[in-house]
Amino acid sequence: MIQQVKKTGSKAYKYILIGLLILLGIIIFKYARPYLSGFLGAATLYILLKGQMTYLTEKRKLGRGLSATLILLEALIFFLVPLTGITFLVIDTISGVHIDPEALRVQINDFINTLEDRLGFEIFTPANLSALPRAGSNILQALGTSIYSFVINIVVILFVLYYMLYSKDRFEKAIKEILPFKEENKQILAEETKLIIQANAIGIPLLAIIQGVFAYVGYLFFGINNALLYGVLTAFATILPIVGTTLIWLPLGISVIVSGEVINGTALLIYGFLVIGGVDNVARFVLQKKLADIHPLITVFGVLIGIPMFGFLGVIFGPLLLSLFILFFNMYRHEYVPGSTAEPRVTTMPKKQQVKIPRYLKKKRKIEKIDISNHPDIEN
Repeated sequence: MIQQVKKTGSKAYKYILIGLLILLGIIIFKYARPYLSGFLGAATLYILLKGQMTYLTEKRKLGRGLSATLILLEALIFFLVPLTGITFLVIDTISGVHIDPEALRVQINDFINTLEDRLGFEIFTPANLSALPRAGSNILQALGTSIYSFVINIVVILFVLYYMLYSKDRFEKAIKEILPFKEENKQILAEETKLIIQANAIGIPLLAIIQGVFAYVGYLFFGINNALLYGVLTAFATILPIVGTTLIWLPLGISVIVSGEVINGTALLIYGFLVIGGVDNVARFVLQKKLADIHPLITVFGVLIGIPMFGFLGVIFGPLLLSLFILFFNMYRHEYVPGSTAEPRVTTMPKKQQVKIPRYLKKKRKIEKIDISNHPDIEN
């Protein structure tokens, strides 16, 4: 009787503790949400750089503090400084474009009128076009207000990353303890998380930069005004499915043709289709062989979710969060839903790159699958 009362009390205390954790977690999340990009950025860099921490502390026998500091400097030089530079370049380039609403409306009207004269029917009206200058002003205002948040999150990344690296073993042990999966699935989770981060944090920006550079060179060659601005916009357009960079270079080519430079505009369209589009296909194929292949819908909807949450960094962290959500969902189905055919993965990769399950886990899994009820040596 006493034992039953103790068990009931212990169970009640367990649920009270869980409730307190949830309540405090909600409060902390509410007030720490502006710095969520910083925590995610630190976790992303930790996954990419933790192998170096192990090498420095175990192979080179360096102290944890010195090793974490060296890796922090590496992250600052090779990741955060270039990312900050690109961000401020985008903001400076776009903010440097002075928008005169009346002049913009007149130019757009002239362009539309010329196009309508050539096509022979009406496309737009001035009332429809009046919203474009306001949209441009809203974009500039949003970019300006995100600068402060971006700088603060960079500082958060540096502090959090240092302590994650310094307490690497304890941090990973705590994470593994709370995961409700078998040891085999924990290893798959660790591998999938690393592949997801590589595909999103490295693959997406690298592909955007490659296409943006080729687009910028083409726009300069064909005499497009504000070539850098359109190059940056082309880089961002790589995340869009089907249309992709076509959303930028196709209207540019048509506008050049309509303005009277038929040969130059046609050459720009050919360049966009063959070179910019071709670079997209080649770069994606190469990156998918080196990194994990994630379904494009995850990238697209991840960006749509991430930008309102994280601003500029949402291009990376949005797809990352959505990929992890789908991964956990697949792992739950694989682990706890009887008869489920779901694989505990999100990425698509060659089998040689997949995690190698330790031999003792394979033996354990085989033993679990044996049905001894019909074994001939077992008596009923």
